[in-house]
Amino acid sequence: MTDVPTPIAGMDAEALGSALRELLDRLELGYAVKEAGSLKYLQVNQRLAGWLGSTPEAMLGSVDAQWLEASQWPALRTAENAALAMAKGALTEHKLELAGARREFGVARIALRGTDGAPAALMSLWSERTAQRQAEAKLQLALAQLEQHQQATEALRRETQDQAARDSLTGLYQKVHFEDQLRREVDLSSREHREFSLVSIELDPLPAEAQALGAPARTRVLEALGRLLRGNTRAMDASCRLDDSRFGVLLSGVGLATAHARMEGLRRQCATQIVVLEGRNLGFTVSMGVASFPHTAHSQEALVQAADTALAEARKRGGNHVTLASIRFERE
Repeated sequence: MTDVPTPIAGMDAEALGSALRELLDRLELGYAVKEAGSLKYLQVNQRLAGWLGSTPEAMLGSVDAQWLEASQWPALRTAENAALAMAKGALTEHKLELAGARREFGVARIALRGTDGAPAALMSLWSERTAQRQAEAKLQLALAQLEQHQQATEALRRETQDQAARDSLTGLYQKVHFEDQLRREVDLSSREHREFSLVSIELDPLPAEAQALGAPARTRVLEALGRLLRGNTRAMDASCRLDDSRFGVLLSGVGLATAHARMEGLRRQCATQIVVLEGRNLGFTVSMGVASFPHTAHSQEALVQAADTALAEARKRGGNHVTLASIRFERE
């Protein structure tokens, strides 16, 4: 059974058409009917004609090429031909330059078919979406700016937090942060069965000439040592100032031999570093003890003790030396 529109008593087609045009105007919709073959305008309301810079009377019998630039009307023609081939019509969006302004429209099109079923005309309803799209663009921009602000705030928070964990003179991590990092590394290495190294470092006594310059000379030397330690460690490592002249370096995923080679290179850099104060070069050296987990120790406490023992041995050898902790061998 087919649904058939029921005539409205007391209202002719002209009155119904007038009511529909009034409704479209209240909804701020553009309206047009075009001939199927030529796509010439058969009907057009005041709003759509005004958007195209014309009047309904002037547009009757015309085509879009008369009202739009050559770069714009072909897209409309393509959409209209597609809608004529569809049983249920089509919805499309178009961006047009009208009167020097970029405007956006949503267009619904449907073919009006004759008794033979062939398209006789094409009806279209136009709704302007320029303000909506502008509001959406502003919202997207605001959201992007908000996200950037949040990222900047988070970066500042992390930077502030990181600075609070560092020694102001050397730029190295403080002891509390270093101990936390060491605990995490021991736990990770125990679970994943991998090794890492711990280095205990002590600044050797400064030469007499540097000592004569007092606290400023020591400050300059500590700043230089901090730069060298930061420059010789990776992001996953941790270098720390433990007290006035003691330092620690945690080398993640690095074995004893590699750690020794890297620290030997650092020792040479320290011994040849030029640090100037009041026109004088302040030479300095360091002593180091290198231990590894789990080869020289099987717990955090034993690892620290092994590195400190190796450091003490380096000091006994006169300083400016890198000493390895003894490797423990398990009895079978």
